[in-house]
Amino acid sequence: MHQTESIIAELEDAVRSGSSAKRISTLRQVTDLFLHDGERLTEDQVKVFDDVLCHLVARVETRVKAELGTRLASLDYAPVGVIEQLAWDDQIAVAGIVLESSSRLAASTLVEIAKAKGQDHLLAISGRADLPEAVTDVIVDRGERAVIRKLAGNTSARFSEAGYGGMVAHAEADDELTEVLGLRIDLPLNFLRELLQRATEAVRARLTQIAPAELQDEIKRVLKTISDTARGKSPARDFSKAEAAVKRMKGMNELNDAAIARFADAKKFDEVAASLAILNNSAPTEMMARVLEGPRTDLVLIPCKSAGLDWAAVETILRLRPVKHRIDEATLQVAARDYAKLSTETAERTVRFWQLHNKIEK
Repeated sequence: MHQTESIIAELEDAVRSGSSAKRISTLRQVTDLFLHDGERLTEDQVKVFDDVLCHLVARVETRVKAELGTRLASLDYAPVGVIEQLAWDDQIAVAGIVLESSSRLAASTLVEIAKAKGQDHLLAISGRADLPEAVTDVIVDRGERAVIRKLAGNTSARFSEAGYGGMVAHAEADDELTEVLGLRIDLPLNFLRELLQRATEAVRARLTQIAPAELQDEIKRVLKTISDTARGKSPARDFSKAEAAVKRMKGMNELNDAAIARFADAKKFDEVAASLAILNNSAPTEMMARVLEGPRTDLVLIPCKSAGLDWAAVETILRLRPVKHRIDEATLQVAARDYAKLSTETAERTVRFWQLHNKIEK
């Protein structure tokens, strides 16, 4: 405590009348204190340091601010005000390390910096862990090639529907970006199709070779569809692998709500369709796939209710199903009410009608 009070006094003295050397020396002392004792300081003590440090930082040269950023960026108890001041600095030598790694920067701050600063700052932000959609939307909109490539390679970054669309658009005539995007396991199926449709034959061949196992089959199916379409064929989807897996699970009494929700969470919608098919008295898997991938949320409720799924599993399916527009919260609430009111008997009767007439209402 005495050490803390002493350094605070030195800080105040350095701000008021200290020389440049004095300010730098005091700044380094405070940084040392945070590195060793910062976790034990009270919020009020940290606030005092923060206020005075902000004054000091404004009065030291770039290399000293860069040194400070390097030392504070990894601390999850670093003073927020100083971290934000460093992050907003025009010099990327100062802002870069903080933008890349400081956990003290709020998403809202990152959004504002991404909107206001240049490509170097966007490049630094693009490598951060767990970037939320609000930040990636801005980066996709403003970023140039190097930024977009780095963002595409950030496997923990999350994207909105618009963000995915923008990334795929950026990939036009950029083989490297196409390849990086094609290896993302979170890329929705509709965007994977669009990406591969635009890709060169060389990129398509490379993706089929280097993609992880969970992506290879999907990439090959999409490429076959593209090839068949180009030849004027109407390709039949192959659900045999998904149907075999689901049938084994059913035989071992493992095909339950949790298993189907896990399929949806992993974006394995062939398996979701096969699950709904087998739980609806072996209805056609292709028919279930058309329901899941169609534009109408209300139709998805019918085979789910007939299969006896609980709402938690159905909600997961609705949130993640491979359609152009994600479901909004208001529509999801309506679906929850409708699902509660829908009787199993009505759902079973509707599925039988679909099977008999091979027709699903548009």
